[in-house]
Amino acid sequence: MTIPDTARLHADTLATYLHTRWPHRRTDALRRLAEVLLAVLQAESTLHRKIALHLPRSATLESKTRTVARVFHDAQLTPQDVTDVLLPLLPDGKLTLIMDRTTWHYGQTPLNILVLGVLLGGAVIPLVWSILPHQGNSCTAARILLVARLLKVMPARRWAVLIADREFVGREWCSFLRWKRIRQCIRIRENTRIEDELVRDLFTTLQPGQVRTLFERTWVYGGWMHVVITLSPAGDRVIVASDLPVLDVFNTYRLRWGIESTFSSLKSRGLNLESTHMTSPERISRLFGLLCIAFAWMTRVGAHQIDTHAPRRDNRGRAVVSQTRIGWQILSQAARWGGEVFCDCLRLLGMPFPAASTSFSRSVRC
Repeated sequence: MTIPDTARLHADTLATYLHTRWPHRRTDALRRLAEVLLAVLQAESTLHRKIALHLPRSATLESKTRTVARVFHDAQLTPQDVTDVLLPLLPDGKLTLIMDRTTWHYGQTPLNILVLGVLLGGAVIPLVWSILPHQGNSCTAARILLVARLLKVMPARRWAVLIADREFVGREWCSFLRWKRIRQCIRIRENTRIEDELVRDLFTTLQPGQVRTLFERTWVYGGWMHVVITLSPAGDRVIVASDLPVLDVFNTYRLRWGIESTFSSLKSRGLNLESTHMTSPERISRLFGLLCIAFAWMTRVGAHQIDTHAPRRDNRGRAVVSQTRIGWQILSQAARWGGEVFCDCLRLLGMPFPAASTSFSRSVRC
């Protein structure tokens, strides 16, 4: 079997699987989507012409480029469709959610995406997102709408904690999370007032690496929370407010770094989201959704590989190649050369991550 025949067979197999998740979608649209998804994995690019080079079609490059464009112009791929594909990856039990924002510019046009993802297999898988119509920070209403969308398919009883950076603060926002009974672990700003005192004026003799906390919970953004403070090696004060047990606050907040790694894998160090020439919010949303499926699939394959084959590590004990990168290597090669390996990878797309791998270090106490 030649490479194009193998690639076409894999696109058909993937389209058949997608039909089980989206039975209301047209077969021809699913086939195009499957082809483009596999092409994105191999091209590691979001430029239409580079993706088109990997489409298993006997057509001109211009024709294949139009096929790629049609996928992102087609209104059939919605954020809810992407969530429906990703939900089977969630293991049972409580899950750690992380919110953040990624931004870049295409020329003078700012592109800004608010993301809410779940920590799985040492990586944060985006589940819902919103394209912000402006540059800069998100507003409270946008955050609340994003959480509300996810609550429709993942009830609050499954949320162990929501982690966020100091952009995501405010009385209305924190009160909403309490109303939904979602525990929070959020970095707050130095100019936040606690009992008529700025938090930057607390523990002024703190040394790098030291951690201090207030003796009791204090009133922060409309509720009682623990406030924990440390000084980074660079001299930055990291102040975190949380309704978790005080000993869990910093171990939990450190998990936020996972979403930065995800953005890196979706952008310059991986699938190159920011290289796209599209600027329409609807098309950017479809592109981001497709990349989320690809990223989740790569991570799931990598997690399975690490479970069965220990990764090579450097002198410091760190993996030489990341789990997601391992998954990409296996998946992109399987998409091109095929065999049973591709079928195994496709089965993993419908299997939940191992429950034991849903955190980097300590689990959140519930």
